[in-house]
Amino acid sequence: MMWPLIILAFAGILIFVERVLYLHKCQIRTDMFLTGIRNLLDKNRYIEALTVCEETPGPVSAIIKAALLSHDKGRDRIVDAIKGVAVVQIPALQRRISWMNAIARVAPVMGLLGTVVGLIDAFYGIHSGGAYANMGTISGGFAVALVATAFGLAIAALAYLAHHFLSSRVESLVNDMEYAGHDILQTLADEARDAQAAPAAKSAEPAPAAMVQQPKSPPMKVAGNAKANG
Repeated sequence: MMWPLIILAFAGILIFVERVLYLHKCQIRTDMFLTGIRNLLDKNRYIEALTVCEETPGPVSAIIKAALLSHDKGRDRIVDAIKGVAVVQIPALQRRISWMNAIARVAPVMGLLGTVVGLIDAFYGIHSGGAYANMGTISGGFAVALVATAFGLAIAALAYLAHHFLSSRVESLVNDMEYAGHDILQTLADEARDAQAAPAAKSAEPAPAAMVQQPKSPPMKVAGNAKANG
């Protein structure tokens, strides 16, 4: 059973390396990315914000892009767009990670099976040797049989650690997605509120002083004229 165990270990190494590289590519500095997007939105540069999202890999940028594409369709449509992207992105992050858990469960069983097969061979050697069986050969057979169990347990321990590491990376990315979705939703709500408040504030502005008609003051009475008239 050593060859199946070696193949299982090699498959686990390939899966782990591929997932680590993929998750590393998806990881970005979420705070810096969102700050840049907010600065562009404050200047109403939506096209540039979409371009930045397209050029940035990862699920966080995909969520921001979906929200920006629906920014003028209401809050409910934005939330639906974010959920639609999350439904696609989260399974992509979790892909093949469950295989590490399967390897961790199967490897000890395969190692134990190899040990049992080795012990059976050792006992057949004892039976065929009869009274003249060499104890050195028998103990060597037992030692070789136990190697399979030890190798299977080692594979299982490493697979459990790899599964925990990959799961923690996926959980971190999912948290970043939730944070980015909430942040862009709040940012778009603030932008819409400011856009609605701008015309109202403009209409409520007081008219310029030059355009306000001043009431005409009555003519001043001259003292000399008043005495003459008297």
